[in-house]
Amino acid sequence: MDLRERTFEDYIVGHVATFGARTVTAEEIIAFARDYDPQSFHLSEEGGRATPYGGLIASGWHTASLSMRMLADNAVSRHGLGSPGLDELRWFIPVRPGDTLSVRLTVLETRRSQSKPDRGIVKQRTETLNQNGDVVMLWTGNIMVRCRD
Repeated sequence: MDLRERTFEDYIVGHVATFGARTVTAEEIIAFARDYDPQSFHLSEEGGRATPYGGLIASGWHTASLSMRMLADNAVSRHGLGSPGLDELRWFIPVRPGDTLSVRLTVLETRRSQSKPDRGIVKQRTETLNQNGDVVMLWTGNIMVRCRD
């Protein structure tokens, strides 16, 4: 089933989907940092060398944005009604130029809304992986999805 066609009933606890392959460039890391997170280790290789990171790394917010794009392209349901927020967000490993990212999505819980029975709430773990399969970022959050019936 196309993940983008799912209604609430199609979200099965324990289901795992992995998708995306997005290689990160130094140019885009720097461009994002200039606009949104202008710290030295995000702005240049030289600036990063003077820090414990030893070189240029992507902003965690850039990593989150890239992950969201992969979700939008591959998994956000057309029956989705947005998200009331995240419960957890963690960055584990810096993302560097040349890293190729993918997303692993795991359904943790589902419950039908008591107050609005036309929708359900799905709790998901979203892990962003690098080319080695290492988790570089994780968030746990909730989405609202229309019910089929």
